[in-house]
Amino acid sequence: MNVKTLVICLYVMLIYWLSLHVSFLDTLFFPTLGAFSFLFLSRPFTTRELAKVVLGAVVTSLIGLLLVSLYASAITLFINVVIAIWLIRKFKWNAPPIAAIALIPFFSHSPHLWAFPISVTAALLGLMGVLYLAGLVERKFGQRLELLAGRSKTAGERDIAS
Repeated sequence: MNVKTLVICLYVMLIYWLSLHVSFLDTLFFPTLGAFSFLFLSRPFTTRELAKVVLGAVVTSLIGLLLVSLYASAITLFINVVIAIWLIRKFKWNAPPIAAIALIPFFSHSPHLWAFPISVTAALLGLMGVLYLAGLVERKFGQRLELLAGRSKTAGERDIAS
């Protein structure tokens, strides 16, 4: 397991823990955060691309909140999905979890529903920050860790051969 994967898993765990134990942070954790984490790990993104994805998630969460506040129904959910997919295609956000973010206000049972767009922004900016820091750690210590792993493997191979 590489540093980025471990750090992101710890980050998602921390966000989940905070959402359970701090009442006004109940909207901070959303399952799509795991999908964003995997997406950000699995493909190389520039900072600009990551920022566009975060912006897309925030925009669709605001639209979802607006529509569910106006009238929570199957019709507004349909309109929400249509708008989210249209925005993803129009702005080439290339991140399917954005569509899922738009739906969360329709099934969230939080009394702080208004906080959801703020939570999306905070959680995804935090994810970007954690990814950036993990990348720095990998660049700084990656060669050293590979050298140590290479030496121990060679020593292990010698033990087996003896």
